[in-house]
Amino acid sequence: MTNEESLLGTLGFRFGRNGPHAARTMMLDDLRALLAQVPDEALRADYDDAIVNRNLLGKPTKKTRELARRHLTTLYGLDPGNPLFRALRRLWPLDAVAQPLLALVVALARDPLLRLTRPLVLKKQLGTVLPREEVEHCLAQGDPDRFSAASLKSFAQNASGTWTAAGFLSGRVRKLRTAPMVRPENVTLCLFLGYLEGQTGQRLFSSSWMQLLGGALDELETLTGVAARRGYLVFMDAGGVKEVRFPNYLTADEERRRQEVAGVI
Repeated sequence: MTNEESLLGTLGFRFGRNGPHAARTMMLDDLRALLAQVPDEALRADYDDAIVNRNLLGKPTKKTRELARRHLTTLYGLDPGNPLFRALRRLWPLDAVAQPLLALVVALARDPLLRLTRPLVLKKQLGTVLPREEVEHCLAQGDPDRFSAASLKSFAQNASGTWTAAGFLSGRVRKLRTAPMVRPENVTLCLFLGYLEGQTGQRLFSSSWMQLLGGALDELETLTGVAARRGYLVFMDAGGVKEVRFPNYLTADEERRRQEVAGVI
């Protein structure tokens, strides 16, 4: 792991080779149920208790409850000490339409396996078909002997299910590339992830996270303006010089680490 990855790891990102999409999709329904029932001020132990002991997700056995806890924790952090999860939790209740894409963005930041499929999905033209076999090939690239054929099929189905839930694909079996619904909350989270990676100003709008959203730059800037008026962030654009700030999103120590990522200190 590089020093940059190590620093980003302390800010909520995950790296490596494996992730929950080896077994699940991004578990959107479970995440919605959990965040609807656990208060905003909950601690990490409260999420564990809600899933395992109180069984708020309605899992049939203790083993399935434990697996749900493990996968959700890996995907989203479920810890107020995690800046990514804090941002997700902050934006989550503001617009239910934004929730699938909010979940996808955090899952991409924390699941290396799902991240492998991102270039493939994004390069597909709207309305074109994405066969499962192409997703399998994408997952196998670079290490063709890593997974069995059965595992590749399962992983591809899980990843495709997540992209479908987030609005990038449609169809049950025959997957077509579609455009997701993008809300001001989604733009806020994507700008914040770029900010965590050390980007500022105009560069934030060309980050890989903003590219995920698609759409023209002026459309994304308009949504950023809406987000600013709603108090999600601070956005200033004077003479083409842009500034985006995230008051109260990071502790002083987290901001120091973010600046280390950016090479400022």
